[in-house]
Amino acid sequence: MAKGSAGTGKKLVIVESPTKARTIRKFLPKEYVVESCMGHVRDLPQSAKDIPEKFKKQPWANLGVNVEDNFEPIYCVPKNKTKIVTDLKRKLKEADELILATDEDREGESISWHLLQLLRPQVPTKRMVFHEITKEAIQQALEEFRPVDENLVRAQEARRILDRLVGYTISPLIWKKVAYGLSAGRVQSVALRLVSEREHERLRFRKTQYWGLGAKNEKDKIEFESRLTMVGPQKVAQGKDFDDRTGELAEDKKGQVLHLKEAEAQALLNRLKGQDWVVQDVDEKPISRKPAPPFITSTLQQESNRKLGLSSRETMEVAQKLYERGFITYMRTDSTALSNQAIQAARSCVQDLYGKNYLPPEPRLYSGKKVKGAQEAHEAIRPSGVEFVRPEETGLSGPLFRLYDLIWKRTVASQMVNAQIKQVSLKFQVADTLFSASGMTIEFPGFLKAYVEGQDDPEQALENKEVRLPPLKKGDRVSCLTMKVTEHETKPPARFTEASLVQTMEKEGIGRPSTYAAIITTIQDRGYVRKVGNALAPTFTALVVAQLLKQHLPDYVDLGFTSEMERSLDSIAQGGLDLVQYLSSIYFGPRGLKSQVEEQDKKIDPEESRQIELLGLKQFSFRVGRYGAYVCRENASEGKEVCASLPDNQFPGDMTAEVAQKLIDQKISGVDALGKDPVSGLPIYVLSGRYGPYVQLGDVDKDNDKPKRMALPAGLNPEDVTLEQALSLLELPKTVGLHPETGQEVKKGLGRFGPYVVHDGDFRSIPKTDSIFAVDLKRALELLAQEKKTRRGRPSSVMKELGAHPKTGELVQVLSGKYGPYIKYGKKNVSLPEDVDIEKLGMEQAAQLIEEKLGSAAVGKKKTAAKKKKASGKKKKKVSAQKKASSEEKPASEAQDQGGASTGGVSKRKVILKKASAAERSQTPS
Repeated sequence: MAKGSAGTGKKLVIVESPTKARTIRKFLPKEYVVESCMGHVRDLPQSAKDIPEKFKKQPWANLGVNVEDNFEPIYCVPKNKTKIVTDLKRKLKEADELILATDEDREGESISWHLLQLLRPQVPTKRMVFHEITKEAIQQALEEFRPVDENLVRAQEARRILDRLVGYTISPLIWKKVAYGLSAGRVQSVALRLVSEREHERLRFRKTQYWGLGAKNEKDKIEFESRLTMVGPQKVAQGKDFDDRTGELAEDKKGQVLHLKEAEAQALLNRLKGQDWVVQDVDEKPISRKPAPPFITSTLQQESNRKLGLSSRETMEVAQKLYERGFITYMRTDSTALSNQAIQAARSCVQDLYGKNYLPPEPRLYSGKKVKGAQEAHEAIRPSGVEFVRPEETGLSGPLFRLYDLIWKRTVASQMVNAQIKQVSLKFQVADTLFSASGMTIEFPGFLKAYVEGQDDPEQALENKEVRLPPLKKGDRVSCLTMKVTEHETKPPARFTEASLVQTMEKEGIGRPSTYAAIITTIQDRGYVRKVGNALAPTFTALVVAQLLKQHLPDYVDLGFTSEMERSLDSIAQGGLDLVQYLSSIYFGPRGLKSQVEEQDKKIDPEESRQIELLGLKQFSFRVGRYGAYVCRENASEGKEVCASLPDNQFPGDMTAEVAQKLIDQKISGVDALGKDPVSGLPIYVLSGRYGPYVQLGDVDKDNDKPKRMALPAGLNPEDVTLEQALSLLELPKTVGLHPETGQEVKKGLGRFGPYVVHDGDFRSIPKTDSIFAVDLKRALELLAQEKKTRRGRPSSVMKELGAHPKTGELVQVLSGKYGPYIKYGKKNVSLPEDVDIEKLGMEQAAQLIEEKLGSAAVGKKKTAAKKKKASGKKKKKVSAQKKASSEEKPASEAQDQGGASTGGVSKRKVILKKASAAERSQTPS
């Protein structure tokens, strides 16, 4: 028997998450003990305090990588993982065998490798991999153990180190030259450049109007539409004839097409009234459309964003849950290939649901790796198992159901026959003009029966796609029911959505699909972009940082350079390139990252680096300071510069000279008072600030530096505000009456998430259809009586009260939420496995689930903290300061290193803060 073995016959299986552990347990014999390590158990230091004492004085300590000794990473066990590692070591002593069953991609392989380094097992150790959690897959994996793949481990470590070097070397430069708390990263900075350049394109764009004619026609009781395409020998200008970069008529189209003005279109309309419509040409073209291949990580993110409205992060979170519960295969993959088992399962679905006419005689085969050196699984994302469970039979709900449904449809459709479509183009002679009409009929739907892009209901989507034209031949006449002048305007390039940004990064070879969700989250968290609807709108901070990097560190926002880094990392993983030599070439030398940053640090003027000029607005200077963005302009009458804050919802691409001048004028001359408060006699103003328009009672002076203010509710424009409305807003929060059952006050107010009513700490949002000014006690009581909803508008009702936690006294409840039932433990949420019977769920089982999620140490600490509450109050200021320092030091782990570091060493940080603060004081508007 091996040393350390207890001779119990037990086999310890380690996976990443409790959900995955619970699912796997169902498929393994009793002697297998399945435990979760809760993700990565070792990582590079996440803050200065994590750096081992012996390294703290080293010049490279803040990087967490010993750049002087072959780029040796300094690994630490995070504090929240020490208890987990201790528990795993204890359970390993009771086992005769260790099985590492983490995910089969780079991250999973890395976790297994780190577990080996920490646990140092004295018993036989095996690596178990599978790409779906089904009984068949687990049984097969038990027969096909392998060792830890050192190439995958090296690939993960190489990326981790490079991301840390780039993020932690460039970010401090940005703190000094722009603002503290910002970040840079190997992939994040390129994404930032892409969204920023698109905003500059929008500024360069000039809207151009053009007109045409549109008609409604009829033949044999079939109505259809047509549009003007030619006048005499000249084509009429259409949208495709305009330059999509400038908005103006393309140079090669000038003189070639007729750019109609409104008056010309109207005159043409009058001339064509009553003229005959004769068919001049009929063109029919059969088209055979192939189904899209099954999902890979990037296409799943794109389609989920387009069709389900889920962000990349939400998509990956939901997909992770589906995988861990055994519904889909592994969701991080660059391969579109399907296994023979999956192909047969999909073909069976086609045969059973749609019939043999929809089944091709031979299976459709899709190529394997879509991206060279791709990490991740060997198969596309698909429903798991030898038989695909139909969506309606899964028992899933909410986003889990919708995403599974999407994956199921896409997979099944990929094994169906082509759609047969007939396109028809008609041309009509009307006097000396030509009108055109286009139609499309689906002769045989094929795969469209199961999956249609952009629609959730295939039948409805098929109807929407078809445009039927009457059967016509040359020389036939049709009726013109109506004709009208149509107005068109060129549109600036659309801002990136999450879907289009993912698509562009993948096309350019930037980063890896498995990291895109984290990158997009990071650029939002750093304040570089904000979501406006579904679009990613860059802020002034984004444009300033992108400009600095492009001017002073161009390689690190260059698409080609970053793509080449990816290829080099892939070569390292395959053993074709030496890791240390490559990192040395990137970090050291005259063109190395270290020397470039040191050189540019001396060259960059902080005053200049914080400002940017916008095309067509050169009379203004737009800057980023300590309190956000602001705009400045020379005041000719006084001979000095005047600056005004820019609202957070004012984006560069939407800026105009009128908007900027209005803000500055208000700063110079102030604004006229709307009126006076009848009680205090103080003036009331409507102003605009960083967070948008608001009303203010009184002036700012030495006796009143913080006059009462209240934001305007959504939909109320500053110029439309009346004195009565302003007075009503300044009364908020306002008591509307007493609750008839409790006798306590019922109030209405305006908060961060909009207008609300509240009673005894119980809040309800006031719907957009209601005016906050009109809400009285009766309406407030009606709103309070409604079921409480989450921020996404879904009910979050209490399903079961379990009482106080036996260790901490915290209230424990079972609630229904977006992703199904979950446990509410104080302020923490713990998801419930699908096999838990809520009716039978008691405190003992709930406490166990809470401990699995949070760890026993975290649960135990609450009671201790409660006992020491009084004592800790005396040290409140000291503790608060320590917490703040700690939070400023702590970066997000791997994904945010790639997305951009936000920290470095403590001593370096203090110097940067002092310099940045001093530089900003002189330039930040009040």
